Amino acid sequence: MLDRLNQTLEHIEHRLDRPLDVAELARLAATSEYHLRRMFSALAGMPLSEYVRRRRLTVAGAEVLADRESLLDIAVRYGYGSGESFARAFRSMHGVGPGEARRTGATLVSQPRLSFRLTVEGSSSMRYRVVDRPDFTVVGLKARVPLVHAGPNQAIIDFVRGIDPQVSERLERLSDQEPRGIVAVCDDLDPSRAEGTELDYYHGVITSPDAPDAPDAPDAPDAPDGATVLPVPAGTWAVFTTSGPAPRAIQELWRDVYAQWFPSNPYRTRPGPEILRTRLSPDGTEADAELWLPVEREQH
Repeated sequence: MLDRLNQTLEHIEHRLDRPLDVAELARLAATSEYHLRRMFSALAGMPLSEYVRRRRLTVAGAEVLADRESLLDIAVRYGYGSGESFARAFRSMHGVGPGEARRTGATLVSQPRLSFRLTVEGSSSMRYRVVDRPDFTVVGLKARVPLVHAGPNQAIIDFVRGIDPQVSERLERLSDQEPRGIVAVCDDLDPSRAEGTELDYYHGVITSPDAPDAPDAPDAPDAPDGATVLPVPAGTWAVFTTSGPAPRAIQELWRDVYAQWFPSNPYRTRPGPEILRTRLSPDGTEADAELWLPVEREQH
């Protein structure tokens, strides 16, 4: 998988001055567009679209300083419809406009070319299982929050802190499926996975898709007011578990799943909610975590 990703990066590098089709990039990587975007974002720490933008502006910056072509010609070559739009993008990355950079020979920002390598550290093995699940339902309180790549997500923290503990207890009584208890569910993420784009965050539980009159159905009397139902169709899930210092162990689990497990196994992510079950020690310093990701086998 990493060899394919590096071939895709090489393809991008030779076409920075031409339109790029994500479907074509996914074909070169022998995977789906969804998995390519998710995998790239996890490994590179930025969305694919952001990497391409920054590489284009890096190369364009060198051409601006070379002073061999007009700024408009450079802007058009790298996909900008006007000098104004190019100047805005140029300034957002380099901190100076292209005209001023050319006049003063300003120092510019450079986005290095990326390459991916698999590094194996230590001798511990990742704990995971792959399970086929029938359809189920997420029931919980939902908020639309921004995507944060690193550090705490204050919007989620504030949302969860604002939930009445009694409401969480009522939700937890509805749990009748793995992973049991209160879980964090992320759904409807923007395909670009760019910083600041929004997603649906659920503080909820996993339940059976029972008939309305079943005792644990989502709209049974025990469901708290304001609860939202998210139906999830049947499919395959990869389940990863870890234990260790909080929140480092959870952050490292996410990193290792994309840096090590996906490149070494014949699976790719598919659209669907991502589920995290976390249990903290009484003092909050240690965590047991279980991460559920929707997957499908790679098609070759």
